[in-house]
Amino acid sequence: MTASILSNNRIVPPAGANGGEPGACGRNLVIWADGRCEEVGFVASVEMHPEDVFVIETPAGGGFGKADLPVCADARLH
Repeated sequence: MTASILSNNRIVPPAGANGGEPGACGRNLVIWADGRCEEVGFVASVEMHPEDVFVIETPAGGGFGKADLPVCADARLH
C-alpha cells in the first residue's frame, strides 16, 4: 500500500497571534516493522507493508498574547 501526505508547518512553525510565541513544527515519520525510524518530508509518498506505522505529529498552535500579561484572579470560564 502507498501512503501519501501533504502537510504544512513542518519547516516554519505556526505563527502566534497578538504578540504570542510561534508554535512547534510538526513532523511525519515511518516506523518500519524492523524497528527503524525514518522521518519523511512534508510532501511524501511511502510504500508501506503490514506492521509498518506512519506517524503524523501535528504542529502545535501558536500562542495568543504576551506571556507577561497579568491574569485576573476573578476570571471565570463561560
